[in-house]
Amino acid sequence: MSSSAPKVWLTTLGCSKNQVDSDKVTAVLHDAGYADADAPESADVVMVNTCAFIEPARRESVDTVLELAGSKNPDAKLVVLGCMAQRYEQELIEALPEADAVIGLDRYSEIVGRLDTLTEWQPLQIRPASRTPMDILFEIRRPTPTTPYAYVKVAEGCDKLCTFCAIPQFRGKQRSRSPENIRAEIAGLAASGVGEVVLVAQDLAAYGRDAGFTGGIVDLVKSVADVPGLRRLRLYYLYPREIRPELIETMASLPTVVDYFDLSLQHVSPGLLRAMKRPGSGDGHLDLISRIRQQAPAAALRSSFIVGFPGETDQDVENLASFMTEAELDWVGLFPYSPEEGTPSKDFDNQVPAGLAMERLRYLQGLQDDITHARNAAQIGQTFEVLIDQVEDGQAVGRSYRQAPEIDGLILLDDGEPGDWVRAEVKGAYGTDLEAVVAG
Repeated sequence: MSSSAPKVWLTTLGCSKNQVDSDKVTAVLHDAGYADADAPESADVVMVNTCAFIEPARRESVDTVLELAGSKNPDAKLVVLGCMAQRYEQELIEALPEADAVIGLDRYSEIVGRLDTLTEWQPLQIRPASRTPMDILFEIRRPTPTTPYAYVKVAEGCDKLCTFCAIPQFRGKQRSRSPENIRAEIAGLAASGVGEVVLVAQDLAAYGRDAGFTGGIVDLVKSVADVPGLRRLRLYYLYPREIRPELIETMASLPTVVDYFDLSLQHVSPGLLRAMKRPGSGDGHLDLISRIRQQAPAAALRSSFIVGFPGETDQDVENLASFMTEAELDWVGLFPYSPEEGTPSKDFDNQVPAGLAMERLRYLQGLQDDITHARNAAQIGQTFEVLIDQVEDGQAVGRSYRQAPEIDGLILLDDGEPGDWVRAEVKGAYGTDLEAVVAG
C-alpha cells in the first residue's frame, strides 16, 4: 500500500460475530489501498462497529462514538458501522452530528466509496470489482489475527422468532455460507498460525437449512475438522431443539472438535419458555444434558439464562435455581431481561421491575459461582493440552478445551509464549481460574 494511503482505525463492540464482520471490512479496505492506523489519534478515518443487542450495549456504542469523536485528530472522519447503524440509521444521523457517515450492514458495499469521498483520496491503483454486502461479510480473507484463536461466522441472520430478540429485525433471515467457502477461510487462518477456530452463528446448529444443505451442521463440522494446522474446533450458540443425536456423536468422536457444548437454554419454566417462543422445559434440558454427558463424559457445558422475563415469578426463579443445582453446568451467563423496541415481549403484561430482576440475578449468580468453583476444583491434578493466548505481566495465560475465549475462566501457567500448545497439570483453582504447571 502507498504511504500516502489514508489510515483507518476500527473499534469493535459487541459479540464475536461483530469482530468477524470488522475483520472482513478491514480486508476490503486493505484491498482498496487503505492502511491501518496504530491508534485513533493517528487515523485519518475512525470507525466504530456498533452493537444494538440490548440497551446497555447501545449506550456503550454511543458513548464510544462520542469518546472517539473527542479524542481523534480534529481532521479525521468518524464513521459508524454495524448493528446499531443498521437498526437506527436515521436516528443516529440526527442525534450524532459528530459522525460523518452512518453505514448499516446492508450498505457495506458502499464503505470504500464513502471513505474515498470523505478523505478525498484518489488512489492510483485499480480497485477490485464491487461486491454485495453479503460478499463482504462472507469474504474468506481477513487480516492475520493477533491471537492464536479466531472466530469464523458460518451464517448471517436468524429464522427463529424469540419474542425477546430484535436481531432478525436488523440482521435478517438466516443465510448460510457454502462449506467450501468456510473451509477456505479456516485454511487461511490455520496457515497464518491460528490453532483454534470457533464456529459462530446466531443459530449455529440450524446451519445450511436455508440453503438446502441436507447434512447441515454435522456435514459442515466433518468437512472442516481435518483442515491442516487446525488443532481445536469449537462450536458456539447451539439451540437446544437443533442438537440432534448425530451432532452430539460427531462432536464427541472427532478429535479436533472439542467436547464443549454452548447450549442456548434461556430458562426452564415451561410457561416462560412458551412466552419466549423457545422450546423445551427444565426436564427436557436435563435430558439433553444427560445425553451429552453419556456421549462425552468429560464435556464442558455452558448456557445463558434470562432473568426477569415478563411474568416470571419467585417460583420460576426457584425452578431455575433447582435446575442449575442439578445440571451442574460449568459456565453460566445470567442476563437481566431487556425490553427491546419492536419485540413482542416489550408489550407483555406483568413486566418484572428492574430492581427485582437484578435481585434475582444476584441470587442465581451466587449459586452458580459455587457450582463453577466446585467444577473447577475438580480439575486439580488433571493434565490438559493448553493453548497459550497471551503473556500478561510475565504470566502465561491460556485455555484448555474447557474454556472458551473471552467468556470463560483462564489457566495461569508458569511458562510459555503466545501460540504455544503445552501439556499442563492443574495445581490450584481460584474462582473461575486455574493455576497449572507445564508438564515435562
